[in-house]
This record gives sequence, structure tokens and C-alpha cells, in this order.
Amino acid sequence: MLFFKTKKPDPSKQAEVSQENIDLQIINKMNQEFAMSLDLDETLNTALKLIIKRLNAQAANVFLINNRTKKFECIASQNQNHLDEYQLDLKDGVMGKAVEQKKCIRVGDVRKDVREIAEFYFDLDNKTNFTTFSVLCAPLIAANDCIGVIHCLNKKTDDKLFKEDDRELLELLSTPAALAIRNAKMALEMVEQNKMQKEVQIVGEIQKSLLSSNKKEPFPLAGINIPAKVISGDFYNFNDLGDGKYGFGVADVSGKGIKSSLLMSKASSLYSCLSKTNFSPADLLIQLNNEICETISRGMFVTMLIGIYDKNNKELLLANAGHEPPIILNDKNEFSNFNESGPPLGIVKKTKYEEYKIKFENSSMYIFTDGITEIKNPEGEELGSVGFQKYITKYKDKPNNERLKLIIDNIMSYKYIQKDDLTVVVLDS
Repeated sequence: MLFFKTKKPDPSKQAEVSQENIDLQIINKMNQEFAMSLDLDETLNTALKLIIKRLNAQAANVFLINNRTKKFECIASQNQNHLDEYQLDLKDGVMGKAVEQKKCIRVGDVRKDVREIAEFYFDLDNKTNFTTFSVLCAPLIAANDCIGVIHCLNKKTDDKLFKEDDRELLELLSTPAALAIRNAKMALEMVEQNKMQKEVQIVGEIQKSLLSSNKKEPFPLAGINIPAKVISGDFYNFNDLGDGKYGFGVADVSGKGIKSSLLMSKASSLYSCLSKTNFSPADLLIQLNNEICETISRGMFVTMLIGIYDKNNKELLLANAGHEPPIILNDKNEFSNFNESGPPLGIVKKTKYEEYKIKFENSSMYIFTDGITEIKNPEGEELGSVGFQKYITKYKDKPNNERLKLIIDNIMSYKYIQKDDLTVVVLDS
């Protein structure tokens, strides 16, 4: 009879399998905890605590790459102080090599490593009151993009040195960490973007409040402003000055974006304030120009037309600072322009502006910004002054505030592509 001895299990292999299971559990735990948090700080510190515990490391930190400054920035650290005070070059130390080679790197003993690596850590240790013996550094790679590194320092053993198994493990642990950090970064960017969008919307609402409101009852002036985006670089204002006189101003700030909108807000606020006591369009432009020249950014300017309509005398007093010539339609369906103009505001301080008096009876005047005439159809053709005049003629018999809305709606219905703010003010005699 033959007897077969059962093979005894190899304790070392059992230990390896057991350790692999533990590591898989750690990775699973990391993924679960990361999935529960989109907070970047919480994600980073959770990752570092788990990695330090598993590697039995003395300290660890995360450096992310700042794409604007092209530097490493420490944004999370465990057991090593003052790193957040320094920005490191992308080629510095083991971190630079890990990013360049896109693999986890181990420096078994810093003191025995090549000169530049040793000097880098000696210098960093002096700044952080820390002594580095051994280093592991794994690149954080997500979607084939290296966003930073995980940097581990000193094994908690007698010799304080990491082994090759530690390097392989950190390489394994860095993958879920990289994905979690990328997701947290994207979530943070979305929060910041939404916050900025909300702030821009508030700016847009403030801007709208600076525009004059159209009157329900018959009133000689009406206006419309359709921003190309949330905020506008155009503005208009009109008011009843009493004794049959009405003041109005229309302006267009050069450029686009926040800077232009801030200049628009300043110009409109100045006009609203000064126009209540100064009834000379030319003097108003001189005052506005001097004020705007004090703070305007290089290359920016404001075009503006200011007028006062005297209903009793059927006269218009106008002054223009580089603005589009307004279009005038008389009762014989004839178009004309007011072409007199000085330079835009904000270019030369102490510029003198002239004002002109013209007869204005049984007519309508349209003051507009170039967004209306330069708007293009799908074929790339601009509407132009002649095209705009066709819409003016089409709706000339409608009440002024209704007329403007019909003109803009009709233009947009023909699929004209708006890339600039649209602003039109109409004055009926």
C-alpha cells in the first residue's frame, strides 16, 4: 500500500498571499473613502494617512504641479512642517525625475546617492527641520497626465531605509490616489467656476440697474441693451430735466470682459451723477474724459454721445466723443446722420469737446453701438447701417419702446450671430 504525504503549505507563500490581500483591502478602502469625498484637502490627507500607515513611513506629502508657474507646490503634508512655504522647480530632486520618467523612484540612502539628489535633500532638510534618510516618490498620473507626486520619507525601521517592495507598493497605491486627487481638483474648479459665474451674474444685474427704465406712458426716449454675454460694455441713460428738456447719453467701452464692464460701470455712474447738474453736453464730456483718464488702463477708451432735447424749441444739443454717428429719420422717410465728433474718452486728458445745436422736429433719432451694425448673418455678411435702416423703417409707426424690441427680435429671428453687445436708444420728437 502506498501512502501519499500531504504537502505542507509554504508559510512564506501564505504570508505573501495574506499581504497581497491586505494591500488589496487598503486600495479598496482608499477607493471607497475617496469616492465619499470631493473635498481636495480631505482627499489628500486621507491618502497620506493610509499610505504612511501601510508603508510604515515617517512622513509623506503631496506636491501638485502648478501649470501656471511651472512649479511643484506642497498642498498636503503629514509629519513634515513648512513645506507649504516653498515652491520647487519641476526638475528638482527625485520629484523631478519621477515626473520626467513617469515611474515611482526609490532612493535607498540619500547620503549615498548622486551629488545633486543629496544636496537637494540636505537643503530642504535645513529649511524644514527634518532629516531625510530614504525617499520614495511616485508620480500622480490620471488620464495620462502627471498632476504631481506623492513623496514619502524614511521607513520607521532601525536603518530608516525603504526597500524595493516599498517602491512597488507605493506605485500601486498612487494610482487610486491620483484619480481621487484629479476628481477632487475638478470638483474644486467647478465650485470656483460656479462661484465666479454667480459673481458675474451679480455684476450683470448691477449693470442693468444702471440703465434707464423705459416708461409705460408716452415718453420721447426709450432704450434697449442686449449683452453678448452676462455682462456688458455698453450703457445708456436718459432722464427728464424739466421744462420740456430731456437729457440722454449712450456709450460703448472698448474691449470685452470684466475690465470693460468695470469701466462701463464707472462711466455710467459718473454720467448719472454729473448730468443732474451739468446741462452742457460738451462740458459733460470734458469732465468725464478727465475723470476716466485718471484710472483707465492702457489701450482702453470709451466712445460716448451726449445730448439734450428741448421739446419746446424743437432743438437738439449734441456732443460726440468718437461714438457711432446717430441715424435720424424725418417725417418724409429720409435718413441723415449727425457726423460731428471729437476723440473717444480716456485717450488724452484735458481734451476740448464741441457741442452742436440742430433743429429736431417730426423726426426720430437712433443712437446705437457698433454691435448692431456689425452683427453678421450665417454667411458672414454684416447688417450695416443700410440694413439697420430697413428695420427702422419697417417699425417706425410703433411706440418707441415696443419698436426697439421688435427691431432686435426681428434681426435675431434671421439668425444673425451676436458677438458684441447690442444697444439702441431712440428719441422721438
